[in-house]
Amino acid sequence: MSAIIDIATEEFVEKGLAGARIDEIAGKATKRKLYYYFGGKDELYRAVLKRAYQRVRESESQVDVESGTAAEALRRLIEHDVHYHSENPGLVRLVMNENIHRAEHLKQIDDMPESNSRVIEILQAIVDRGEAEGTFRKGIDPVELHMNMTALAFYNVSNQFTFAHNFGVDMSSPEAIARRARQVADIIVAWVTKTDDGQD
Repeated sequence: MSAIIDIATEEFVEKGLAGARIDEIAGKATKRKLYYYFGGKDELYRAVLKRAYQRVRESESQVDVESGTAAEALRRLIEHDVHYHSENPGLVRLVMNENIHRAEHLKQIDDMPESNSRVIEILQAIVDRGEAEGTFRKGIDPVELHMNMTALAFYNVSNQFTFAHNFGVDMSSPEAIARRARQVADIIVAWVTKTDDGQD
Protein backbone atom coordinates (compact mmCIF):
# COMPACT_ATOMS: atom_id res chain seq x y z
CA MET A 1 0.00 0.00 0.00
CA SER A 2 2.86 2.38 0.81
CA ALA A 3 4.33 1.78 -2.66
CA ILE A 4 1.04 2.82 -4.27
CA ILE A 5 1.00 6.03 -2.22
CA ASP A 6 4.61 6.71 -3.31
CA ILE A 7 3.61 6.39 -6.98
CA ALA A 8 0.44 8.42 -6.49
CA THR A 9 2.33 11.17 -4.67
CA GLU A 10 4.57 11.70 -7.70
CA GLU A 11 1.55 11.86 -10.01
CA PHE A 12 -0.46 14.26 -7.83
CA VAL A 13 2.57 16.49 -7.18
CA GLU A 14 3.31 16.77 -10.90
CA LYS A 15 -0.24 17.06 -12.24
CA GLY A 16 -2.53 17.98 -9.36
CA LEU A 17 -5.78 16.21 -8.60
CA ALA A 18 -7.48 17.26 -11.83
CA GLY A 19 -4.58 16.33 -14.10
CA ALA A 20 -3.59 13.06 -12.44
CA ARG A 21 -4.86 9.95 -14.17
CA ILE A 22 -5.66 6.79 -12.27
CA ASP A 23 -4.51 4.72 -15.27
CA GLU A 24 -1.06 6.33 -15.09
CA ILE A 25 -0.81 5.49 -11.40
CA ALA A 26 -2.22 2.00 -11.94
CA GLY A 27 0.22 1.41 -14.80
CA LYS A 28 3.02 1.71 -12.28
CA ALA A 29 1.17 -0.20 -9.57
CA THR A 30 -1.82 -2.42 -10.35
CA LYS A 31 -5.34 -1.18 -10.83
CA ARG A 32 -6.83 -4.08 -8.87
CA LYS A 33 -4.70 -3.34 -5.80
CA LEU A 34 -5.32 0.38 -6.13
CA TYR A 35 -9.09 0.02 -6.08
CA TYR A 36 -8.93 -2.65 -3.37
CA TYR A 37 -7.01 -0.40 -0.98
CA PHE A 38 -8.39 3.02 -1.86
CA GLY A 39 -11.60 2.74 -3.89
CA GLY A 40 -10.74 5.49 -6.39
CA LYS A 41 -8.70 8.55 -7.27
CA ASP A 42 -10.18 10.88 -4.65
CA GLU A 43 -9.60 8.41 -1.83
CA LEU A 44 -6.04 7.82 -3.03
CA TYR A 45 -5.42 11.56 -3.18
CA ARG A 46 -6.64 11.92 0.41
CA ALA A 47 -4.27 9.13 1.49
CA VAL A 48 -1.40 11.00 -0.20
CA LEU A 49 -2.36 14.25 1.55
CA LYS A 50 -2.69 12.58 4.93
CA ARG A 51 0.72 10.94 4.69
CA ALA A 52 2.38 14.20 3.57
CA TYR A 53 1.03 16.02 6.62
CA GLN A 54 1.88 13.12 8.94
CA ARG A 55 5.47 13.12 7.74
CA VAL A 56 6.07 16.82 8.36
CA ARG A 57 4.51 16.59 11.82
CA GLU A 58 6.60 13.49 12.63
CA SER A 59 9.75 15.29 11.49
CA GLU A 60 8.98 18.26 13.76
CA SER A 61 8.52 15.91 16.71
CA GLN A 62 12.13 14.75 16.23
CA VAL A 63 13.59 18.26 16.66
CA ASP A 64 15.32 18.90 19.99
CA VAL A 65 13.16 21.58 21.59
CA GLU A 66 14.13 20.75 25.17
CA SER A 67 17.76 21.84 25.42
CA GLY A 68 19.04 25.40 25.62
CA THR A 69 16.88 28.48 25.85
CA ALA A 70 13.42 28.88 24.38
CA ALA A 71 14.85 31.09 21.61
CA GLU A 72 17.42 28.42 20.74
CA ALA A 73 14.72 25.74 20.68
CA LEU A 74 12.50 27.88 18.46
CA ARG A 75 15.42 28.60 16.13
CA ARG A 76 16.11 24.87 15.71
CA LEU A 77 12.46 24.19 14.88
CA ILE A 78 12.25 27.08 12.40
CA GLU A 79 15.46 26.09 10.61
CA HIS A 80 14.22 22.51 10.50
CA ASP A 81 10.96 23.62 8.87
CA VAL A 82 12.75 25.66 6.19
CA HIS A 83 15.01 22.72 5.36
CA TYR A 84 12.12 20.25 5.43
CA HIS A 85 10.01 22.25 2.97
CA SER A 86 13.00 22.73 0.66
CA GLU A 87 13.85 19.04 0.78
CA ASN A 88 10.20 18.01 0.28
CA PRO A 89 8.85 20.30 -2.45
CA GLY A 90 6.09 17.77 -3.10
CA LEU A 91 4.49 18.77 0.20
CA VAL A 92 4.36 22.40 -0.91
CA ARG A 93 2.84 21.52 -4.27
CA LEU A 94 0.24 19.25 -2.66
CA VAL A 95 -0.75 22.00 -0.20
CA MET A 96 -0.95 24.55 -3.01
CA ASN A 97 -3.15 22.20 -5.01
CA GLU A 98 -5.40 21.53 -2.03
CA ASN A 99 -5.82 25.26 -1.49
CA ILE A 100 -7.01 25.55 -5.09
CA HIS A 101 -9.68 23.03 -4.07
CA ARG A 102 -10.45 25.10 -0.92
CA ALA A 103 -9.33 22.21 1.34
CA GLU A 104 -12.25 20.14 0.05
CA HIS A 105 -10.37 16.86 0.44
CA LEU A 106 -8.52 17.80 3.62
CA LYS A 107 -11.91 18.37 5.27
CA GLN A 108 -12.82 14.74 4.53
CA ILE A 109 -9.87 13.37 6.50
CA ASP A 110 -11.39 13.06 9.96
CA ASP A 111 -8.34 13.34 12.20
CA MET A 112 -6.36 16.01 10.36
CA PRO A 113 -6.93 18.89 12.82
CA GLU A 114 -6.01 16.65 15.76
CA SER A 115 -2.89 15.24 14.10
CA ASN A 116 -1.73 18.73 13.13
CA SER A 117 -2.26 20.06 16.65
CA ARG A 118 1.01 18.47 17.84
CA VAL A 119 3.10 21.27 16.32
CA ILE A 120 0.93 23.85 18.11
CA GLU A 121 1.51 22.04 21.41
CA ILE A 122 5.27 22.11 20.76
CA LEU A 123 5.17 25.82 19.99
CA GLN A 124 2.99 26.59 23.02
CA ALA A 125 5.53 24.87 25.27
CA ILE A 126 8.35 26.93 23.72
CA VAL A 127 6.34 30.15 24.10
CA ASP A 128 5.54 29.36 27.75
CA ARG A 129 9.21 28.68 28.41
CA GLY A 130 10.27 31.90 26.70
CA GLU A 131 7.82 33.90 28.81
CA ALA A 132 9.03 32.17 31.98
CA GLU A 133 12.65 32.97 31.04
CA GLY A 134 11.63 36.59 30.53
CA THR A 135 12.89 36.69 26.94
CA PHE A 136 9.63 36.33 24.99
CA ARG A 137 7.01 39.04 24.91
CA LYS A 138 3.62 38.11 26.32
CA GLY A 139 0.61 37.04 24.30
CA ILE A 140 2.24 35.15 21.43
CA ASP A 141 -0.37 32.95 19.77
CA PRO A 142 1.24 29.61 18.82
CA VAL A 143 -1.08 29.25 15.81
CA GLU A 144 0.03 32.65 14.49
CA LEU A 145 3.62 31.69 15.23
CA HIS A 146 3.19 28.50 13.22
CA MET A 147 1.51 30.41 10.38
CA ASN A 148 4.42 32.85 10.16
CA MET A 149 7.00 30.07 10.28
CA THR A 150 5.23 28.07 7.59
CA ALA A 151 4.66 31.07 5.35
CA LEU A 152 8.35 31.94 5.33
CA ALA A 153 9.45 28.31 4.91
CA PHE A 154 6.86 27.75 2.16
CA TYR A 155 7.78 30.74 -0.01
CA ASN A 156 11.29 29.48 -0.69
CA VAL A 157 9.76 26.52 -2.52
CA SER A 158 6.45 27.84 -3.85
CA ASN A 159 8.00 30.87 -5.57
CA GLN A 160 11.50 29.65 -6.34
CA PHE A 161 11.07 29.61 -10.13
CA THR A 162 9.35 32.98 -10.56
CA PHE A 163 11.63 34.68 -8.05
CA ALA A 164 14.72 33.19 -9.68
CA HIS A 165 13.55 34.39 -13.10
CA ASN A 166 12.60 37.89 -11.95
CA PHE A 167 15.58 38.57 -9.70
CA GLY A 168 18.24 36.06 -10.67
CA VAL A 169 18.31 34.54 -7.19
CA ASP A 170 19.12 30.86 -6.72
CA MET A 171 16.79 29.63 -3.98
CA SER A 172 17.47 25.91 -4.31
CA SER A 173 21.18 25.37 -3.61
CA PRO A 174 22.17 23.95 -0.20
CA GLU A 175 23.94 27.25 0.57
CA ALA A 176 20.86 29.31 -0.35
CA ILE A 177 18.57 27.09 1.73
CA ALA A 178 20.89 27.26 4.77
CA ARG A 179 21.09 31.05 4.44
CA ARG A 180 17.31 31.31 4.10
CA ALA A 181 16.81 29.08 7.17
CA ARG A 182 19.01 31.40 9.25
CA GLN A 183 17.21 34.49 7.93
CA VAL A 184 13.74 33.10 8.67
CA ALA A 185 14.86 32.12 12.17
CA ASP A 186 16.29 35.62 12.71
CA ILE A 187 13.01 37.22 11.61
CA ILE A 188 10.75 35.03 13.77
CA VAL A 189 12.97 35.05 16.86
CA ALA A 190 13.19 38.86 16.65
CA TRP A 191 9.39 39.01 16.48
CA VAL A 192 8.82 36.88 19.59
CA THR A 193 11.55 38.32 21.81
CA LYS A 194 11.39 41.43 23.96
CA THR A 195 13.21 44.58 22.93
CA ASP A 196 16.31 45.72 24.82
CA ASP A 197 14.23 48.06 26.97
CA GLY A 198 12.01 45.15 28.02
CA GLN A 199 8.97 46.36 26.10
CA ASP A 200 6.65 43.84 24.51
